[in-house]
Amino acid sequence: MPAYDFAAQRLFVDERLEAGARIIPDSDRLNYLLNVLRMREGATILLFNGRDGEWAARLENVSRRSADLVATTRAREQTSLRDLHYCFAPLKHARLDYMAQKATEMGASRLVPVITRRTQARRVNLTRLRANAIEAAEQCGVLSVPEVAEDSSLEDFLAGRAADRLLVFCDEAAAIADPVAALRAAPDHDGVCVLIGPEGGFDEQERAAILAAPRVARLTLGPRILRADTAAVAALAIVQVAIGDWR
Repeated sequence: MPAYDFAAQRLFVDERLEAGARIIPDSDRLNYLLNVLRMREGATILLFNGRDGEWAARLENVSRRSADLVATTRAREQTSLRDLHYCFAPLKHARLDYMAQKATEMGASRLVPVITRRTQARRVNLTRLRANAIEAAEQCGVLSVPEVAEDSSLEDFLAGRAADRLLVFCDEAAAIADPVAALRAAPDHDGVCVLIGPEGGFDEQERAAILAAPRVARLTLGPRILRADTAAVAALAIVQVAIGDWR
């Protein structure tokens, strides 16, 4: 397990990070620093933006309504995520929040809402989705926050997917019972999409459209019926073990 100080407080920022960079937190971030974390003048926190690595920063010029964060030293060099897209039929709020957080922890580089015929939630709050991804990254030492894509229909998703990208289709009818073996037998590819359907699964027309797409790896998730948010974690874990960064 990598050595990391999990007690260290971390904050995602959009601004460029370098030695001496001065960042002025907005009102929400200021409230978090001063009233939630109860930081005071001279306290330190780790900052990251997904581009410039992780930096130690010092809190300066603190008043009731403002403060500065000044980057001092780089704590970790930037690392990049593998090209792993997590594509999912949106769920209702609490379970969608969980799904976004866990996909971020599992190393997804892009979150892609896909609307199917049985999708529970037809409208996706992309701002909330990104906020959950940022929160998970802050809490788990992740240096990159996944991109959040606009939602699209399954038809548009399949039509727009690059033909050389592997589509991992979680399908209880998969011919190979061992999901790791199924992935390791997958055709050569450039990047991976993991596709999780809605509660109730894809209908027959949708299944046929998915299976007709190029470079599809059918993946069984075992003998039990999993909820969609549980299936997300299981599928991403199998992908990381078989062809991802857990090898």
